[in-house]
Amino acid sequence: MKLLKQEFVFETNATVAECHAATVVVLNDKTVISAWFAGTAEGKEDVCIWLNRRVDGVWQSPKRLTENDGIPHWNPVLFSPDGESLTLFYKAGHKIPDWKTYVMHSFDSGKTWSQAMELIAGDASGGRGPVKNKPISVSGKILAPASVERGAWRGFIDIFDGENWHKSDIPPSDAAGVIQPTLWCDENGIVHAMLRSNNGFIYRSDSADFGESWSPCHPINMPNNNSGIDCVYTDGRLLLVCNPVSKNWGARSPLTVFISYDNGQSFERLFDLETTEGEFSYPSVVEKDGKIYIVYTYKRRKIAFCEFEL
Repeated sequence: MKLLKQEFVFETNATVAECHAATVVVLNDKTVISAWFAGTAEGKEDVCIWLNRRVDGVWQSPKRLTENDGIPHWNPVLFSPDGESLTLFYKAGHKIPDWKTYVMHSFDSGKTWSQAMELIAGDASGGRGPVKNKPISVSGKILAPASVERGAWRGFIDIFDGENWHKSDIPPSDAAGVIQPTLWCDENGIVHAMLRSNNGFIYRSDSADFGESWSPCHPINMPNNNSGIDCVYTDGRLLLVCNPVSKNWGARSPLTVFISYDNGQSFERLFDLETTEGEFSYPSVVEKDGKIYIVYTYKRRKIAFCEFEL
C-alpha cells in the first residue's frame, strides 16, 4: 500500500460551524468531487449541502450547493455511473423518520447543477434512494443502498430500471436494527450488502438476482459501533472502512481500512486513518484507475481526504 495524499477538503471555518457525512466521486478527467452537510449543528434549520472540487490535485473553494430553506439537509450521496455526468442525492426533513429525498444533476464536472427535485414526488415513506453510500450499476440497473428509521430500523435496496424506482427489502434480523447499507458486486454477479447495526457488529445480506431479493440479514465478525461504514470492490479485493468498535454508540475512533481477499468472509487490517481521541466517522470510499479515494468526518469540523494505491 502506498499513501499518495492525506489532506483536508477545505481549511478550518471555510464553510460553517459543524460538518458531517461526506461523499466522494472521481470523474474521468481526474476531478475529485466531495459533498457534505454543514451548518450550526446537525439537524439545525440552517444545515445545507456543501461541495468542493479537486482540480489538478488542488482543492478549490467550497460552495453551498442547496438553498437555505429552513429545513435541515442531510447525507449527500454523489454518483457518476459513466465518469462524466453527476447525480447528487440528499435528504431533507426536520426529523430523520420523515426524510424526503431530493436529487440534482451536473453535466460539467460539478461546476453547475440543476434545480433540486424530489426523487419520488410525494413520497412520505421516510426516504427513498441512497441514504449514505453510493449506488452501484449492475445488469442495466442502478441499485441504491437505502434504509428508513421510522420505528424499527430496516434496510432495503432501491432499484432504478431506467424508468422507475422500486424497493427490494432486506429481510430484517430479530436481534438488530440495520441501516445505511454499502454494496458490492463480485465477479460471479452476486450482489452483497453490509449494513450498520445497533447490535455491536456489521450485518450482511446477499442477492443472487441482481438485488431483487435478499438473504436474511446476519452479523459478521467485524465490530460496529453504530456508525456509518462503506466499502469498495476492486480486482477481487474488498476494502472496508469503518470504526472497529463493538460498543453500541461507542467512540468513533479509530477509523480503519480493512481488506478482504475472500469476498468479505474475513478481513485483515490494512491501516488506520485515525487513532487519536475524537470523532472520525462516516467514511466514503471509491476506486478509480487503480487508486483508492476516501473522505470522512474529522471531529465535525473538517472533511478529511485520503488517496492511496494498493
